[in-house]
Amino acid sequence: MQSGGSAVRRLAAFLGPGYLVAVGYMDPGNWATSLAGGAQFGYTLLVVALVSNIMAIILQSLCARLAIASGRDLAQACRDAFPRWVAWPLWALAELAIIATDLAEVIGTAIGLNLLFGIPLEIGVIITALDVFLILWLQNKGFRRIEAFIITLLGVITLCFAIQIALADPDWGAVIRGFAPTTEIITNPNMLYIALGIIGATVMPHNLYLHSSIVQSRAYGSTLPEKREALKFATIDSTFALCFALIINASILILAAATFYKAGHHGVEELGEAHKLLAPLVGATYAPALFAIALLCCGLNSTVTATMSGQIVMEGFIDLRLPAWLRRLVTRGIAIVPAAAVTILYGEGQTAKLLILSQVILSLQLPFAIVPLVLFTASRTKMGALVAPRWLTVAAALIAAVIIALNMKLLIDTATGGLGG
Repeated sequence: MQSGGSAVRRLAAFLGPGYLVAVGYMDPGNWATSLAGGAQFGYTLLVVALVSNIMAIILQSLCARLAIASGRDLAQACRDAFPRWVAWPLWALAELAIIATDLAEVIGTAIGLNLLFGIPLEIGVIITALDVFLILWLQNKGFRRIEAFIITLLGVITLCFAIQIALADPDWGAVIRGFAPTTEIITNPNMLYIALGIIGATVMPHNLYLHSSIVQSRAYGSTLPEKREALKFATIDSTFALCFALIINASILILAAATFYKAGHHGVEELGEAHKLLAPLVGATYAPALFAIALLCCGLNSTVTATMSGQIVMEGFIDLRLPAWLRRLVTRGIAIVPAAAVTILYGEGQTAKLLILSQVILSLQLPFAIVPLVLFTASRTKMGALVAPRWLTVAAALIAAVIIALNMKLLIDTATGGLGG
């Protein structure tokens, strides 16, 4: 019993990093694709959310394996393995991905402020720059405080969606059937397009860098048994956290299916439009407020992890250390410019297009993060006794190939005018 209690306490010590990673799987980009999928096709695309989440679980487990076996995060491993003429372009692409992620968070947070407090989008976009002070305060309080902040907001998000889904009263039989695969996803071009968007918005490049670094914030020994235990606990942590992310993403799709699809509003894409339609459809005036609160919490959560990812990437690839406040202002400033320009020039109606653009940019960078991860974890030279089993490497390689192919198709469809097709 004592040893069991000791194992539970050791597991508890490892809980936390997985939830920081899970935040990236429920950012505004995920909201946009899940809302569109539920509004257009009901519960059918729930299976896509499930499959993409399984892909994410496997890739994030490789991140933990890389960190614990080699003592290096993915950015540092790239710097170690590749010459500068390769490492520096990889760094530039990783930075571009983080800026794209930040762009989605700027828009999502600004929309949340607009929906909740009536703050104009243009002003809300500028206000998002002030979150640098929140992040600095959290960092000064220690890493555990950051995790507590993230997990608290996740709890608020969960409560908001639980209430909204209860109000929406979905067809639970159809929900269960939605998790079963169907050939219609492949044969229906419009459904395939949304499915590609859901997958493309799920596996975020910055999450791979982030997870491989923050796992090392936990104290574990240097012996092989201690590392094996650390890997087991870290994998449990990330798996449970990503299952939680699946629940949130599935909830967004279920809510859209039970309200917009059921009522015939199949063209809902904008977050603001979804907010306006909720009250009359679910019959509760406070439902839109819950939607806005959850969106704002997602934006705040994602902005914390994007900042951490930016610092990890910059220090890992080029060993350049900037003060946290300066690093934050630079990345957030670059993201604010296009977000502010679009909202000022075109208004709220174009924010969905900017969200999709951010996902396309992420699609471009994704292969440059996944492929090195799979190669490093398959190398016995780098990993030693903790090298990934052959079956895991094969599974990860297949997943990487599928994600890359689907993301590139999404990119091509967007470039050739298939957007929203």
